[in-house]
Amino acid sequence: MKIPFEPEYRRKYFDLLEKVFDSHFWSEGRMTEEFEAAFARFIGLEPGRAAAVANCGLGLIAVLEAVGVRGGEVIVPSNTFMATPLAAERAGARVVFADCNRDDLCLSAADLAKRITPHTRAVVVVHIGGHIAFDIDQIVEVCAAAGVTLIEDCAHPHGATWRGRAAGTFGRAGVYSFYATKTMPTGEGGIVVSSDPDLIDYVKKWRNYGKFDYVVRGLNARMNEVTAALGLVQLEHLPELLAWKRALAAKYDQIFDQKVELPDGMTSGFYKYIVFDTPLSEVTGPVFGEACHRIMGHDVDLPGTDWVVAHHACPPMYPGWEGADLAVEVLKKRLLG
Repeated sequence: MKIPFEPEYRRKYFDLLEKVFDSHFWSEGRMTEEFEAAFARFIGLEPGRAAAVANCGLGLIAVLEAVGVRGGEVIVPSNTFMATPLAAERAGARVVFADCNRDDLCLSAADLAKRITPHTRAVVVVHIGGHIAFDIDQIVEVCAAAGVTLIEDCAHPHGATWRGRAAGTFGRAGVYSFYATKTMPTGEGGIVVSSDPDLIDYVKKWRNYGKFDYVVRGLNARMNEVTAALGLVQLEHLPELLAWKRALAAKYDQIFDQKVELPDGMTSGFYKYIVFDTPLSEVTGPVFGEACHRIMGHDVDLPGTDWVVAHHACPPMYPGWEGADLAVEVLKKRLLG
């Protein structure tokens, strides 16, 4: 996979690095604060409503500890990366797996409603493939009715919106990833977003061991200034990356019949383009491989999850793919005749 980082953006990054070096702060400095403010604005929140962290997994742990899940249950979809249930375990909760819908691969609101108990402390909805969970409005309602905290795992949906609202703004908090393969990569890194300033304050203490009063017992989850500088440049670069992905997705839409069909009002960041029951000669890895409930040995029947794992595939969507146009033409000939 090629990660595009054109000379224009390299120069901007190098200029920001000069500012980092001149500041004499390689961590806990102004660059991180600027990145946090810029990302909050990007998703429609006020500056001060974001906390940059070392990675998405640690951000999830911090949020789950902030909302008090220890000793209770956290419901997560089995169709996710292992970081999601492992974060719940590390925060002291028992993981309860829920099923996903076949049409969007995301948490099923109907199945979620069946799994909430008096022991449920939180629900983590995972926005998969670059779009927001199709059931997000119903999931919000189910959690509100049960008095359960909703958290959004936003490892994938950079640039996604549902009726104008960005991922990470539907629940108590959202946690984004900037891992190397993501649409907005910084190599490593993540960010917690929330309209709740108290939660953001908790995360900022948690990421720094709880300094200075240590009421919050956290770990080192700081984002360094060098990564924050790259985050600022990649955030500026993001519209170009999204435009490239959406243009390729539009071409794929003319080829594939069995695919994730976005509802009206949904905008995807197309971390992945997802098709069903379609043989592909060139693919990226699946969104997720083996289901988490099977990896962790949970005896639970999740037919939607098992179907999705066995029936989906992803044609390449990575920006900078020089063979994209040729691949589209080959697919047209093979699938459309």
